[in-house]
Amino acid sequence: MDRKEEFTITIYTENDIGLINRIALLFFKMKINISSINAGPTEIFDVQRFTIVATDTEDNIRKLTYLLEKQVDVLKVYFHTNEELVWQEIALYKVPTKIMASQKKGIQILREYKITIIAIRKDYTIFEVTGHRDEINELMEILKPLGLEEFSRSSRIALSKNGHGLNRIIGE
Repeated sequence: MDRKEEFTITIYTENDIGLINRIALLFFKMKINISSINAGPTEIFDVQRFTIVATDTEDNIRKLTYLLEKQVDVLKVYFHTNEELVWQEIALYKVPTKIMASQKKGIQILREYKITIIAIRKDYTIFEVTGHRDEINELMEILKPLGLEEFSRSSRIALSKNGHGLNRIIGE
């Protein structure tokens, strides 16, 4: 039996209304849960890129990729393991300003996690961290006892270490 692992599926599509529903339906039909999904423009006008993280067997992901590529508005689909990608997530944290400013631990955290401060107000500070899911979760756990007020994380963005993207494919 194949073991389940985390895959990142990249789908290049035309910018078409309703396509996200058809993509999600294929995941549903194959009983593959989506851990995160990100959609946005690419370097090519009117081409969208979906980056979807899911955990399943390689065989099921390969079948899903085949079904996705059969969709009319889908141009190309790839799937990769985490080792084949450079990937990041971004997180925003909201903490009481007095905690970050008055405690030595707050200043140490700022340095250690390469935090970018987004907003400083009298009652709260919002900062941003970019990294892998584990790093972002670790910082969240450190900040909880210090009064973490709010937290938000993006879905994954990723680029293949070995691929050349859609530009080369279209050029060929």
